[in-house]
Amino acid sequence: MNRTDRMKPAQVNTTHIYTVARLTREIKFFLEDRYPFLWITGEISNFVTPASGHSYFSLKDANAVISCVMFKNQKRNLNLIPKNGMKIKGMARISLYEPRGSYQLIFEHMEPEGTGSLQQAFEELKQKLAARGWFDQALKKRPPFLPSRVIVVTSGTGAAVRDIINVARRRCPSVPLEIIPVKVQGDTAEHEIARALKAANDPSRSDLIILARGGGSIEDLWAFNTEIVAQAIFDSEIPVITGVGHEIDFTIADFVADLRAPTPSAAAEMALPDQALLIRQIKGLQESMDLAMEKRMDILTRQVKDFQSRLKSPARIMDDFRFRIDDLDSRLHQAMKMKLSQNRERLFWLRRTLDNTLPPAKIVEQKNLIQGLGAALDQAMAVRMEVFKSGLREVAARLDPLNPKAVLDRGYSITRDLSSGRVVMNAQTLSVDDRVEIILSKGRLVTRVESN
Repeated sequence: MNRTDRMKPAQVNTTHIYTVARLTREIKFFLEDRYPFLWITGEISNFVTPASGHSYFSLKDANAVISCVMFKNQKRNLNLIPKNGMKIKGMARISLYEPRGSYQLIFEHMEPEGTGSLQQAFEELKQKLAARGWFDQALKKRPPFLPSRVIVVTSGTGAAVRDIINVARRRCPSVPLEIIPVKVQGDTAEHEIARALKAANDPSRSDLIILARGGGSIEDLWAFNTEIVAQAIFDSEIPVITGVGHEIDFTIADFVADLRAPTPSAAAEMALPDQALLIRQIKGLQESMDLAMEKRMDILTRQVKDFQSRLKSPARIMDDFRFRIDDLDSRLHQAMKMKLSQNRERLFWLRRTLDNTLPPAKIVEQKNLIQGLGAALDQAMAVRMEVFKSGLREVAARLDPLNPKAVLDRGYSITRDLSSGRVVMNAQTLSVDDRVEIILSKGRLVTRVESN
């Protein structure tokens, strides 16, 4: 073969020539079909989140680097905040971006490396304590509506204690806070937290405990997932409110506690009522009560006046009866005088008629008869008058006992409550130190009740 032959291109089957797009597409289909989902571990670097909300980063180990992305919707369910240098384990799928011919991992889930074993320990302890009944709602103690003092067990330098203090000052500054600073992560944190909860368990010292710390990874929050802390919360005689981590964080302490708040600030809001709102409600209730009392007093005053206008005293009733008896007596005498006058006039005319029509003997006879009838009439009238007078005396005798003055003259008295003016019929209606008025036949006494 000469030099010229060596320079000629080899014969190629043009049916197997790929375009760039075709080759890239087939590689994309191959990779996505071969690796639909996979678990991968590595270290985050070059982490950025632009305005779109999607996060772009690289995942690397000692020998290689892969471009990665996690879309905004998948980030909502994360229990961690990704950052550079963090070692993570996650589930992703491979995708190839055809315009640049580069492949990347699209993450669906990620967690800090080592979370799997911690999560398993968490679930095992959760099942163990649930079987003991430590999570039962029937055992939960109800926090007081307005605690006298609140003890806060948390880090003395973290943001959680500042948030709790700020919320307490804003909502109910009159309730004092006592801070027991403890370590909230690390090897000795669980023992410090348990000792602090035991020390805070003094009803004379406080009636509510807040156990709180800020957010973090499952490793950061692990002290709150230990049995020793759960035991201290369960043994607490004072209600315990937990505010550990962020809203999505749940710890064993949250399940055992009497009340769980999503954040330390929310724990303070649950523990303390809004003092300004309570004051407004109390003022509103007081105004409503005053208005109701005024209306009720107006109604009672009108009723008293109505009763007073319709109620007559016994003396006035006696006077009315006396006036009526006098009137009836006067009308009776007048009627009897008129009747006598009419009878006399009739007798006069009858006598004149008889004198003109009867003989003298008959006249004498009739005259004697008339005289007898007149005497009988006078006697009947006298008897009738005596009956009327006896009836009047009987009515007067029946009315005299009803006269309060007559009752008082017999040695009795009338007792009235000075505050209400009511006549006292039962000693049980009076209380010690009540002032009463005693009305006698002559004069009145004002005295005070010493016993009843």
